[in-house]
Formats: sequence, C-alpha cells, structure tokens
Amino acid sequence: MCEHHHHHEENKNSEKVKLTRIIIAAVILIFAATLQSDCILKLVLFIGAYLTAGWDVIFTAFKNISKGEVFDENFLMTIATAGALAIGEYPEAVMVMLLYQIGEFLQDKAVAKSKKSITDLMDIRPDYANVEENGHLVQRHPEDIEIGTVITVKTGEKIPLDGEVVEGNAAVDTSALTGESVPRTLSIGDKAVSGCINTNGLLKIKVEKVFKESTVSKILELVEHASSKKAKAEKFITKFARIYTPAVVAGAVLLAVLPPLFIENAKFIVWFQRALTFLVISCPCALVISVPLGFFGGIGGASKDGILIKGSNYIEALSNTKTIAFDKTGTLTKGTFKVTEIHPYAGDEEELLRYTAYAENYSNHPIALSIKNAYNKEIDTNLIKDVAEIAGQGVNAVVDGEEILSGNKKLMQANNIEIPEIDSSGTIIYTAKDKEFYGYLVISDELKSDSVKAISTMNKLGIKTVILTGDNTKAAEKAAKDLGMSDFYPELFPEQKVEKVEELIKNKQIKTSVMFVGDGINDAPVLTRADIGVAMGALGSDAAIEAADVVIMDDQPSKILDAIRISKKTMAIVKQNIIFALGIKALFLIGGAFGVVTMWGAVFADAGVALIAVLNSLRTLKN
Repeated sequence: MCEHHHHHEENKNSEKVKLTRIIIAAVILIFAATLQSDCILKLVLFIGAYLTAGWDVIFTAFKNISKGEVFDENFLMTIATAGALAIGEYPEAVMVMLLYQIGEFLQDKAVAKSKKSITDLMDIRPDYANVEENGHLVQRHPEDIEIGTVITVKTGEKIPLDGEVVEGNAAVDTSALTGESVPRTLSIGDKAVSGCINTNGLLKIKVEKVFKESTVSKILELVEHASSKKAKAEKFITKFARIYTPAVVAGAVLLAVLPPLFIENAKFIVWFQRALTFLVISCPCALVISVPLGFFGGIGGASKDGILIKGSNYIEALSNTKTIAFDKTGTLTKGTFKVTEIHPYAGDEEELLRYTAYAENYSNHPIALSIKNAYNKEIDTNLIKDVAEIAGQGVNAVVDGEEILSGNKKLMQANNIEIPEIDSSGTIIYTAKDKEFYGYLVISDELKSDSVKAISTMNKLGIKTVILTGDNTKAAEKAAKDLGMSDFYPELFPEQKVEKVEELIKNKQIKTSVMFVGDGINDAPVLTRADIGVAMGALGSDAAIEAADVVIMDDQPSKILDAIRISKKTMAIVKQNIIFALGIKALFLIGGAFGVVTMWGAVFADAGVALIAVLNSLRTLKN
C-alpha cells in the first residue's frame, strides 16, 4: 500500500515539474518575441526557452543513441528542432518543443485518468488483520496470519483474508470487487471474501486461506499484469514504428539532398527546411500512445463494472465472440442446491443421508454443501478416511470402516455398480456402500433470473449459445428449454467439455471467437482451451480466476454482454485512432515535402493529432 502511495506521489510531483517547465518556457518565449531588435539577448532567451521546454527530450534522444536505439520520437524532435535553430527559425523551434511537451503533459494526464479505475482497485489491499491476544486486539500483517486463526473485522475495516463467519452479522460493501453498489449481508456460516468492506456490525472470521491464496491477492496480481498481454493492434504499432521511423528519416535526408542536386534553381535551405518539417510531422506519437491507451481505457472501464480483463489481446477476442458455451451449475443456475428427495435402496433415509454427507464432507462443491446442510448434524471427521475426489464423477471415501462412493451415474458405471433408471429433471447423486448400490438423492437447483434475460439477448444478437454440463440429460434438457437454448451436451467429463469446445472452434467462422463460461475447478481445462475463457462467480472460485481470461466479479451472466459491448467499443475507437493518425500523417507528409505545410502545420500533425487521438481513447473509459 505504501509503495503504491509512493508511486502516486512521485507521479504528481513529476506532473507539477513538467507543468512548471512549460509555463516558464512559454513566458520566456513571449518575452523574447516582444524584443524589437535582433540582439544577443533575444537569441539567448530563445535558446533558454528551447532548453527549458525540451532538455529531457534531447537528453533521452542522446541516451537512447548510446544504447543503439536511434529512431524514436525523441530523436526526430531533437534533429528537427536543432535544424530549425541552425537556420534561424528560433520561435518555430521553441514552439515545436513547447507544444510537444504540452501534448505529452495532456497525454500523461489522460493515461493517469484511464488508469484510475484500475489503480482504485489497489485500495482493496488490506493493511492489517485484527487478532485477539490476551483479551486485546492486536494488528498483524495479513501475510503473517495462519489458516484457522480467528480474526475480528470492525465497522469500516476491510476484510483482510478469506474465511467463514463464526460470530456476528454485518452488511459488507463488495463494490470494489463486483461493481455492485448494493451491500451483501454476512452472518454466521457465510463465506467472507477479502477486499470487501464491513459497513456495519462486528464480524469474527475463521481464516480459510493464507494471504497469498486469498481472493484479494489473486485479483491484485491479475490487475497488476493486465497490461502485459498485448493485442495484435498494439503489436502491429510496435513493429510499424520500428520500420516507419528509419524510413521517414531516410526520406527526410533524401528530401533535403536530392532536389538541390537535380532541380534547377532549387535552394538547399528551402529543401532543408521542408525536410525538417517532414521530420516533425512524421513523429509516431499519436499511434504509439493512443492505441495502448485505448486498450488500457477499455480494461479500466470494464473493471468499474466488476469485469476484469487480463490483457488487451482478450479485448480483441471478446469483440469477435459468436459462440458461447456455458457450464450449467453455478453459472446459469444459482448453485444454491437443496435436497428435495431421498430414496434409500437399502437401509433408511437417515442412514443414506448420513453416509452421503460424510463422504462429501471435504468437498466445497455446491451440491456437497447442500447435502451437508440437509444432514444438518455435526460430522465426526475421525470417522472419515482415504477421501479421493474424482473430477467430473464424485467422491470415494471410507466412512466408519465402510467404503462409500457418492456421485453421478458415471461414478457408478466406472465401479461396475448397477443402478436403476431414474426419470428426474433434478441432479441425481447416487450412493454405494462397499460396491453395492445404497440409494440416491435428488438435488434441485434453479436458474438465475439474469440467465434468462442474458441468453434471450444473445439469441437476438445472433450469438450461438450451448450448454456443456456434467449433469444428467433430463436436468440439462430442462435448463436448455427454459433458457431458449437449442443445443446442450449432458453428462460430460471435464476432458469431454474440452473436446466439445475444440469441435466448436474447428467449425467456427474465420476471425470469430468461441467463449466458454464456467465457475469451478473442473472447468479450468476448458476455460484455458477456449478462445476466450470467462470465469463466473469469482468471489468463490480460485481456479476460475487463474484459468480464465476474463473474470466476472459477480454471478450475473448479463455482464458477459457488457464485456462484449465494451470490447467492441474499444476496438472501434482503436481502429478510428489508427486510421485518423495514419491518414493525417500521410496528407501532411506529402504537403510538407512540397512546401505546402509549414513548421506550424507540422506541430498540429504531431502534437495536435496525438492529443485528439488521446481524447478519443478516453471514451473507452465511459461504458
């Protein structure tokens, strides 16, 4: 937190210094221009104004040359303005440097504004955790707190670590993570997520994750690296500048040298001046600054809505989305399951529920939690041994000396256990004891109201939607029918979900993206394989945050549409900037070469175009 504050202060001081230099240089320039005669004082003042405005540009140019990095905007500005001074164009040389610095200053302010919505997120980093020692609350660094420790969060404090509420209830502000302004109420047994703010009441939380594994730590890491993954447009600009800059320098040299040699009565001084104008116009600042800024603004604007995009390359992929495959449970449905039916095959209902609850005790899957809630008795963990969670199938455990299998049909089939055919639209959890079928539970879930609205809008927009789920056919069919989705694929293992997504990718149209939306550990492989992986409900899913390219910080599927809309707008603005900057540059370069555009026109073509492009990029911040 201190380091972030230190950088913030450094940036503010740097802005003040630059603004002060601009004002001083402008005052000296105006004073020099008012002097009537061409005296030595006038020359000294012009040189003083020039160096005040541009010493850092000149210094950077020479420093880069010493490193072998010759062709950049600093080099172009230095040789162009130095040449203008050499031919006696003092006011123009100073104004070029002065306006360049004004443009840079405004660009810095624009960049700072575009970063604000992302850097504000850094304020969720907790400074301390309250731990009770000898009857007193002691502040400890969150990184020093171990799992199992009970921490106290008072009104107005940030929740420093993920855990379970063991005492108290309070309304917590989750807006920094989710973008939602409505507080969430936490009470005993609820999961508390780090980074949220306790707005009233007192909470005691039993820590379940160390700081490095907590939600706040993972999100901060995600945000800090959001700008490291570049889009194709950004990579294009970088490559373009490497070729473009030496090409225009060569063009300027030829413009200064060839006409006086081959055109009768052509004066070297005239063509030299045109070459200098040509150089000023050619500075690629507008592209180099506005394009990355446009993407950064898009990422920043999305983060204000609780949509975290891990890099500008994913903005491009989002904007081209034409197919979306959804996991069902916890993504399209609420994930708040309830045991609605208990059907023992051997034994009684209570015994079936007990064995199943004990077997599922260590699982955090929503279905497992619903079974434990239905059992609603204390579980003696000493009776549970050799627990093995089988991805996409269920759990194998030894409970009170008996081998218990609890899971879906595939788990039973894998262990050659015969089960009856069950016709139910709910999720079926089968239980076997010592390799013999023992009974089954029916778990019911319901669709999120937001899912219906989101899928309906996607259908209207021509986006193909598909359900990929490990759930049974009846449950998948009902969900697809209620949502208005034509395609669904039930009873899939995690690897089969990957295969289905690969099939969708193989059959997609050129330059379009296939998105997968999921919410859990089992979805990590397919989130990674899709063109764009979106994690839903990140407040409870570690694996989703790590595997996905985009993280929706609440459970609203409609936020996917917001992410697509923001990405389309961002890409449109980036393309506008590229076309505008290159078009103006081309016109002014031709005009400069033929003497139509003066040094003043060159200033507009450089600093003016850059400023307009930057202001256009700022529109990406507004959703």
